[in-house]
Order: sequence, then C-alpha cells, then structure tokens
Amino acid sequence: MLGLMQDWPLLCHKILDHAAIQHPNREIVSRSVEGPIVRTNYRDVRQRALKVAKRLEQEGFQVGDRIATLAWNTARHLEAWYGIMGMGGVYHTLNPRLFPQQIAWIMNHAEDKALFVDLTFLPLVEKIAAEVKSLTKVIVLTDGANMPQTSLPDVVAYENWIGEADADYRWKALDEKAASGMCYTSGTTGDPKGVVYSHRSNVIHAMLACMPDAMGISARDTILPVVPMFHANAWGLAQSSPMVGAKLVMPGGRMDGEAIYELLTTEKVTFTAAVPTVWLLLLQHMEKNDLKLPHLKKVVIGGSACPRSMTEKFEKNYDVEVIHAWGMTEMSPLGSLATIKPEYAATTGDALFDIKQTQGYAPFGVEMKVTDDENNELPWDGKKFGRLKVRGPAVAAAYYGGAGKEQFDADNWFDTGDVAHINENGYMQITDRAKDVIKSGGEWISTIDLENIAVGHPDVAEAAVIGIAHPKWDERPLLVVVRKEGKNPSKEELLAFMEGKIAKWWMPDDVAFVDEIPHTATGKIQKTTLRDQFKGYELPTASSAA
Repeated sequence: MLGLMQDWPLLCHKILDHAAIQHPNREIVSRSVEGPIVRTNYRDVRQRALKVAKRLEQEGFQVGDRIATLAWNTARHLEAWYGIMGMGGVYHTLNPRLFPQQIAWIMNHAEDKALFVDLTFLPLVEKIAAEVKSLTKVIVLTDGANMPQTSLPDVVAYENWIGEADADYRWKALDEKAASGMCYTSGTTGDPKGVVYSHRSNVIHAMLACMPDAMGISARDTILPVVPMFHANAWGLAQSSPMVGAKLVMPGGRMDGEAIYELLTTEKVTFTAAVPTVWLLLLQHMEKNDLKLPHLKKVVIGGSACPRSMTEKFEKNYDVEVIHAWGMTEMSPLGSLATIKPEYAATTGDALFDIKQTQGYAPFGVEMKVTDDENNELPWDGKKFGRLKVRGPAVAAAYYGGAGKEQFDADNWFDTGDVAHINENGYMQITDRAKDVIKSGGEWISTIDLENIAVGHPDVAEAAVIGIAHPKWDERPLLVVVRKEGKNPSKEELLAFMEGKIAKWWMPDDVAFVDEIPHTATGKIQKTTLRDQFKGYELPTASSAA
C-alpha cells in the first residue's frame, strides 16, 4: 500500500521561491567586487535568477549542461547559481585558490560550457580559457561601466547580458534526483575528484542544516557566510539561509579581520561560519583594537580542527557560542556538529570545552561508524579510533567519472579518509587523516591534538605536526611553529607548555620554527608539502637510538 500524498519534488529553485514569497523584503547585503556595499532582497534576487535562466536558454544551453562559476560570495553569484539550477543546468563552483592548470583540468573534466566570473579572476581565466575546449561563453559579473578590456572571445558584462531578458520564465520541471551542482575535492591524492549533488540531496541537506541542534538558524537571524560558495555550497548556507528567510550578508572578496568585523557590526550579524584561519585574523584584529562583538550570537567553525584556545576566546571573552563542525565536500558538506545534548546540560568549565572540542554528533540524515583495517566496527567508547565511514541521503555514492571506487562499499558506506573515535553519547572526534596519523612504536599519535595544544600558547600564531622517520620508533612527531609577530618563544618553552596535557610518549621530539605554514586551497594545513619540506630532517633523538 502506498501513501496518498502529493508528489512534490525537492527542487532547489523552490527554496528561492519560498524565500521570495514568505520573506520578499528580507535583505541580501553584498560587499561588491567593485567596492561599494550593495543591497537587494529575496524577491529581486528571484526575479534576476529567472532572467539568468531565460538568458542561458536563449543562448542554447540545455538541461544537464555544466555551467561554472568562479566568484566570491555576492548576490550576483547567488542569483546566477539559482538561475543555472532553475533552467536545469548544473552549477560548478570553481575554487580560485587552486593552481590555474588544476582549474583548467577540472573544467575540462566537467566539460563546462559557460562560466560566470568575478572581475578579480578575469586575468586567471584569460590564461586558461583556450585550454578548456568545451567553454563557449564567459559572463563577467559586473556592469558595462566596470567591464574591462579583455582578450577573451564571446565575453559579456553580466548586467548587460541579463538586461536582454525579462523574468517571464517557468522553472524547469525536473526529477528531484537530477544533478543540481558539482564541486571538486582538492585535498585528495591524485587528480581532484568530482562530487555531483542532486536537487534532492541539496534540499535535504539544507533542511538538516537548519535544525536547532545543527546550525539552528531562523528568519530572525542575520547570517554572514564567510565560507565561500566554492567550499561545498558555503556549507549549505546558500540554500538553508533562503529556506528559513534569514537576512544574508555576503562578504565578497575581502576576508581580512577588519573587513569581516565591519560587516559583523554594521549589519548586526547574529550567525557566521568559516575556517579557523579566518577567525584567527578576526580575533587578532579585535584584540589589537580592543573591540567587542555586540550582536554576534553563534559562530560555526570547521574545515579544519578548531583550536581549543579559539573556542575559549570566543565564548569567554566575547560571549559568542562556538559550534565545532565537521564535514566534507562529499557530504554536501555537514557531517556532525558539537551542539550540546541533555547528557551534558550540567557540564561546565574544562569538561564542557572537552565536549565542544569534539566534532560533535551526526544530525538526522547522517549515519557514521568507525572500523579497524579489517572493516570490523569499533565500539563507541571514546577511546578506540579507526577509519571513519558515513552514509546518508546527502552523501556521495560515487565520484564523477568513476574515480575513487575504493572509497565506497556495497552498503553505501563512504570511507572519509579520517581517523576518529566516537563516545558513548555519539560525539565523534577526528584524531587525524589516515595518511597523516603518526605511527610510533606500533601506536597512533594524533597530530590534531598536538596542534591544538601548541596553538594555545600565547606566542604561537599557527602550529602543525608531522611524522619524521625514527630508527627505533618508526616515526616521531615534529612540531612546526609560526611565532606571533613580535614574539620569540623557544623550543623549551613550548615543550614545557605541552607537558602534562598529553601522554609523555606523545611529546614532540623537536620543534622547528618557520615563517609560514603551507595551506591547501580550502585552508587546511598542507601536510604533504610540509613533509617534503622536512624530508631528511634528523630528530635529536634519532642519533641516540640508532
């Protein structure tokens, strides 16, 4: 027997329709690439998205065509995004922080036919456009007055382009399982891998993101998605924010502490999200200028492990709730969030920060487990760690083109490549990437734990830990440190600071000071580059053990 309910497909453009109907005048504020702050609302963004869809169709683009974007978070990017999906196209957000040849490779692999690009990235596109054989149209997200001279063929200013269409357009009636978007992973070994989202998966992910014990956003929030749309859909905020009708503040291309602080205060932002490196810049700016955060209530921190000291600063010094989150491009991306269950309602002090330091628990729609190397499921005891595997309606079932088949099994479990443990209340904690974990004397050492402790030292700007070959123990940890400007902590000071916070055998064998730690295009520490940099490094303990 089947239910007698209406067949109402979960399509992304319905999110924008809802926002325009229920919250038509809710503001979308953008720091434009040209400079000025620009204000619009959901009603007008929907009207312009309809024009985008109509113009794409007039140009001959069809359902299933991949349409790329290379752009910052602005209202123009948002309306182009929804317009692409609404005409049945597949948005493909490109990460401008990748090497130009990587971007060209990704565009060729996806067979992108058109590209929406911000002025910032036009010189980059001029270098690679000829290499992308499928590309037939470039639309620059600006108006005619700001349109620069360019060597690109068949290029047009966005405002002129959509000015040639009206909003008399009906969104395409699509199967909810139709592809809506693409995003390529950048932290994997080998070539980047394409993740293909469906309309259904994006809508379900937006709904789970909104839940009170996930991001917990509502129409009463003003949301600043600092995390870019090219980082897994701005962690779903480009869909969940209009779904609830929240005011959106789009930061454009300025990610420095001063610019972010300005938007947080002038627009009275209540909720924001970004990787730890962004918040490090903000906190430094506020500490230097003795500033406060009068409106901000909640910040989601993910992308890489959030240092405990950062969580404590936000909560103790600025009265801002920190939600530590974890996810992946392959998961749309939310996988878990460290909100507080009733079991910890009475927990305070360091014990509470111990819970907040975990990556949290999975919301409805995400299943997870940890296994050993023989695929035996490990108990949720908060101690035994192994390979973290996940599945759910917004988790990838395969990569585009069939790459990486070994990461998916017959029961739809996706091997994340992370090493983690889960406690009895379901709180998961990442201890490492499988390829980054240090194996010393047959036992595993968590580099993330060591990094979080080291960066808590007041004179440390950033820290990373890598394994260095050791004649007795196979590998031992090397702590790599960037000092804060004007500070000069010694190796002895740092090791003394870490004593008592970790097991003695986890203590780094040495400390190396550097001017800069390399990062991936998504802001994560680039351990592969660090390992190359310190290849052949001899630990002081190695000679005595040889």
